[in-house]
Amino acid sequence: MPHDQDNSLADWKLHADRFQQEIQKAVVGLEDTINLITVAIFARGHLMLEGDVGVGKTVLLRAVARGLGGAYERIEGTIDLMPNDLIYHTYINQEGKPRIDPGPILKHQEKLSTFFFNEVNRVRPQVHSLLLRIMAERSVNAFNREYHFPYLQVFADRNRVEKEETFEIPSAARDRFLMELRIEIPTDPIIRKQLIFDPRFHDVDQLIEEIHPEVLPYQHLNRIAQLIQSEIQTSNTLQQYALDLWKATHDPGKYGVTIEGINMDQLILSGASSRGMSLLIRAARVIAWLQGRAAVVPEDIQRCFYQTTAHRLFFNPSYELRRSMIIDDLIEGMLNQVAAP
Repeated sequence: MPHDQDNSLADWKLHADRFQQEIQKAVVGLEDTINLITVAIFARGHLMLEGDVGVGKTVLLRAVARGLGGAYERIEGTIDLMPNDLIYHTYINQEGKPRIDPGPILKHQEKLSTFFFNEVNRVRPQVHSLLLRIMAERSVNAFNREYHFPYLQVFADRNRVEKEETFEIPSAARDRFLMELRIEIPTDPIIRKQLIFDPRFHDVDQLIEEIHPEVLPYQHLNRIAQLIQSEIQTSNTLQQYALDLWKATHDPGKYGVTIEGINMDQLILSGASSRGMSLLIRAARVIAWLQGRAAVVPEDIQRCFYQTTAHRLFFNPSYELRRSMIIDDLIEGMLNQVAAP
């Protein structure tokens, strides 16, 4: 386990590798997702998860929370959920007297490290606004004081199947997520058979118990994240490559990106934000570090470009309804057409 005096990035890389191995004890077939979650942890960024029901999102996050240590909380998004439900809840106790107890955000205060908001698009915009404040500032005002959550990482899941009683997440809130990750059912027939027939995967609590706790102690991650960002270098040519990609998100046609049946001059309403591009580089530095490099290379940016950028590109209304059919080709086109050093 890392200690305060353990400042070596090489040593912490060993802990990061072990963390991924531990998570894979409980979650199989999602190695790529686990790697990107590890990137987000060391980049100290929040994550949006997308996937159908029953693909293992909750198991994955419980495994991540155990590997990090600290407190884990989960809340289910419902249309009647109110902002205050995140902060406190009221009830009548056995003596018939009203009581107020801390809600999931306040219950553990500074020890809260992993917060999972399931089906976040089922809640009203007022809840989105509070969540945005918590994500952006890692703090909240309640009971005439301000509470801070310095180690908090928010994971949210968006229901992409049902559309009734859902509310689209505003662009300002989506821009606060470092990445959006798709979680799919594994395609490997051996893994599918294992998930269905191996009794080991039927008892989730026992599965989580197999993970060694606090492999990456959450109290030290902010310090190590800062060290990664200061030590992993970006060359001038690499910086120019990132700037060209940023320009391409605003005007892909200028870089020769074409999509059949799409007017490229009318496609983009808004490209990536400066915050989004800085988060891309933040994630790329972590990827370089995990690969044992002292400097970012184009492949590190390409590795996370889709996950950090796709949700930050907004199409004109005539194309927005076809987003799922356009976005993959658009991102691939930018990576293919923007010259890498």
